Amino acid sequence: MKSKKTSSSDTKTLLTRGVHEIVDEAHLKKRLKIGKPLRVKLGIDPTSPNIHLGRVIPLLKLRDFQEMGHKVILIIGDFTGLIGDTSDKESERPMLTEDQVALNAKTYIEQAGKIIDIKSAEIYYNREWLSDLRYMDIGRQADIFSINEFISRENIAKRLKSGKRVSLREVLYPLMQGYDSVRVKADVEIGGTDQRFNLLAGRDLQRLYSQEPQDIITNPLIEGLDGRKMSSSYGNTINLTDSSDDMFGKVMSLKDDLIIQYFNLLTRINLGVVEKYEKELKSGTNPRDIKLKLAFEITKIFHGEDGAKSGQKNFEQVIQSKKTPSDVEDVFVSKAEMNIVDLLVFAKLAASKSEARRLIEQKAIKIDGEAVTEISSVKITLRGFILQRGVRRFARVSKAK
Repeated sequence: MKSKKTSSSDTKTLLTRGVHEIVDEAHLKKRLKIGKPLRVKLGIDPTSPNIHLGRVIPLLKLRDFQEMGHKVILIIGDFTGLIGDTSDKESERPMLTEDQVALNAKTYIEQAGKIIDIKSAEIYYNREWLSDLRYMDIGRQADIFSINEFISRENIAKRLKSGKRVSLREVLYPLMQGYDSVRVKADVEIGGTDQRFNLLAGRDLQRLYSQEPQDIITNPLIEGLDGRKMSSSYGNTINLTDSSDDMFGKVMSLKDDLIIQYFNLLTRINLGVVEKYEKELKSGTNPRDIKLKLAFEITKIFHGEDGAKSGQKNFEQVIQSKKTPSDVEDVFVSKAEMNIVDLLVFAKLAASKSEARRLIEQKAIKIDGEAVTEISSVKITLRGFILQRGVRRFARVSKAK
């Protein structure tokens, strides 16, 4: 079976949109020209219950290959997720428990299925082979890498220089991700720019096992809601599991200078249309008008046309008009007063006390429209008040009768 016949312009878009670097580009172009279906791999570690938009960039690239007739391979890292990849972390990532990883991974296939065709994809969990490796296997794999290669990586070098701990466990992670490529016989692997070392490790390990080394495609990373790299660790994500109202509102809260980047990386709107939007922005068009189109398009991908319309309606009513939604959930408290931190957790507007404190520090919490600026007790009355997180989440708090 051959991959679908594609034009040179299709191939150019495949190798440029959402792409930062290709190794080995000439080799990959040659493979694509031959027309034999390639095995294209993406691995995702379930370190959080939610897949966020940062992960959508490689998933969309995976779909691009799939639509051109290639075989896509999605690996859920239920073993590598236990070990933890610190490629993009300033400190050591703690090991997760098996129960945590299993819980996080529960809906990953369903979430990924919002973008790729799961039925025609190969799905694996890497515990299947990594848990069976012996010391002899690991020793053989580790022998082809040097410690110098590992510690010369920018974030590892910074940690060592500042005296922070770097565990031997972290050294093993690239071997595991690389061995995934061996097991699925990957022709191409996709991953973020922060994954470059791990992706290259796959090429080295494939050579060790007498396989042709995979070509790699790295994708750019995107900023999240607070301007830092989008990461579950920072809590600045737009998640595939967000409601249509939340997703639409979050996109509208992004910095204006991210609009075109998000169009390019997170949608498949024609690039000519994106260029038109870019020119409009430069000519003085209100960024909000273009951002509305972006929010609609992204929300439509995950919630359909109706969900995108609902998200836009909610944004216009609640955010722009600054009206409290009519369907605010009632929260009844038996106490006469309650610490604001405890109240946020009780009202399910914060997942933990630490998150509640961070939200207060960020001035993201309001009571009847007034920002909460300090952690203190709040009086609970029968009349009640509106407790608000950000611009999208509300609760009506009153004393239980």
